[in-house]
Amino acid sequence: MCNHKDLEEMNSSVSKSTMEISLHKEFQKKIDRDEKIEPKDFMPEAYRKTLVRQIGQHAHSEVVGMLPEGNWITRAPTLKRKLSLLAKVQDEAGHGLYLYCAAETLGKSRLEMTEELLSGKAKYSSIFNYPTPTWADIGAIGWLVDGAAIMNQIPLCRCSYGPYARAMIRICKEESFHQRQGYEIMLTLAQGTKEQKDMAQRALNRWWWPSIMMFGPSDKDSPNTQTSVKWKIKRYTNDELREKFIDAIVPQAKKIGLSIPDKDLKWDKKLNKGSGGYTHGKIDWDEFWRVVKGNGPMNNERISTKRKAWHEGLWVRNAARAYALKKQSTVVAAE
Repeated sequence: MCNHKDLEEMNSSVSKSTMEISLHKEFQKKIDRDEKIEPKDFMPEAYRKTLVRQIGQHAHSEVVGMLPEGNWITRAPTLKRKLSLLAKVQDEAGHGLYLYCAAETLGKSRLEMTEELLSGKAKYSSIFNYPTPTWADIGAIGWLVDGAAIMNQIPLCRCSYGPYARAMIRICKEESFHQRQGYEIMLTLAQGTKEQKDMAQRALNRWWWPSIMMFGPSDKDSPNTQTSVKWKIKRYTNDELREKFIDAIVPQAKKIGLSIPDKDLKWDKKLNKGSGGYTHGKIDWDEFWRVVKGNGPMNNERISTKRKAWHEGLWVRNAARAYALKKQSTVVAAE
């Protein structure tokens, strides 16, 4: 027989379980009503962890993404190009900061996220593990990589988590400008000499497949996608976004006289409920996973560069911390 204490514990356990179920139901109803979840609102632990992983990876991608383009600032062909590229790299740094701040509202410190990146525990977009041997590669990154980012990020402006959605509004405005900047570089090269047009085509050949891999594995191999869509963290699946990107980019390439490096690319008028769309060739997912796992052309160099910058910047962080403490003690003394 249960004694009085045992009954109280059982009743308490049942009450907590009932309350938790009720909170989860109300959380999903709020999501379904397209209301924002804010930092102090109830959220399932799985929702929080999913956001921390996604926002952290997004932030890391912004700061690591500065590296391939930053290497070209001193080598850009004109002063105007140098200034534009410098401004773009500064924008990417700002995007990283916005996103780290959004992740911090979920209880994950920026220091912890940075340490996970430098240790290899945290991931960033695999697209930044490819080399940029020519100026045309900078154009291809702006046009294709930022174009893929925009396709993925515009729906995130309607993400169910408020701080993430609000950060994305400004980021998308700036990324849109970055894509136009990259496309204009490719247009200028395509209209130039034969050597310049060939350079643009080779850059497109290098970046096309990595760009369409940016959206992540196919839906059948992405177990987290459906849950993220249910919680409205994502509004579209990986494959849906990939198809939208291809349909947008193919006519842009044709307009400037460049060819998509996919012999199986075909227009299918039956897709998208009869409005048509492109079908594409087989994606080399083995290459995708090889790069994700750290075996891409530039993985080691990217992380080594970030570690070097982190260690060399220690004195700046220490100085800023000392100044903040000094300022705080001055305020306390004045009170």
